[in-house]
Amino acid sequence: MRWKARGSAVIGLALAVGTGLAAQKPSFSGSWVMDRARSFGMPGNMQQTMTVNHTADQIDLETKLIQPDNERTVKDSYILDGKEREFTPQSPPGQPVPKGKRTANWLPNGHGIVVNEVTTAETPKGTVTSQLTRKWTLSNGELVIDMYIDNPNGSFETKRIFAKRRAEEIPLKRKGQAEGKLTTAPALFSFQIGYC
Repeated sequence: MRWKARGSAVIGLALAVGTGLAAQKPSFSGSWVMDRARSFGMPGNMQQTMTVNHTADQIDLETKLIQPDNERTVKDSYILDGKEREFTPQSPPGQPVPKGKRTANWLPNGHGIVVNEVTTAETPKGTVTSQLTRKWTLSNGELVIDMYIDNPNGSFETKRIFAKRRAEEIPLKRKGQAEGKLTTAPALFSFQIGYC
């Protein structure tokens, strides 16, 4: 009887510890730089950095998309509660402003997040609908963002792998560029898949 009680106590403790570990959700906060050599599915000359502020069930991010003659900053936020929300998707200058609906959730066991978006834009050729799914996970201290895009041009997959940067590694501005200077956006396809 004594061994049975001890066995039950050990199993109960193991379950409590296991449940506590499973419930621990990652924090995506930090400054991140894309590992271009290990990432795919974007313009070949694009580099990307992100600053992420993650508190509880909200992620605020600022993404810098850098190409040789072009740099732009995209700000966004995700609320991780599974509720559908309307948002205004980014669009290149001179293009119709699309409408969007988004849901964002924790993955099972809280090991990452998934963001689903449906956008519609009115164009001279009619309504264009696109779907985008983003999956964020942390692996060996790296941020991995898988994206799946379905639109009238086809279905695409991209993967971005980011390493965390220390504060002293973050440049204040790009070499040869005045602070705050932004140039025109790249093509629509690049714009749609350009940020995370």
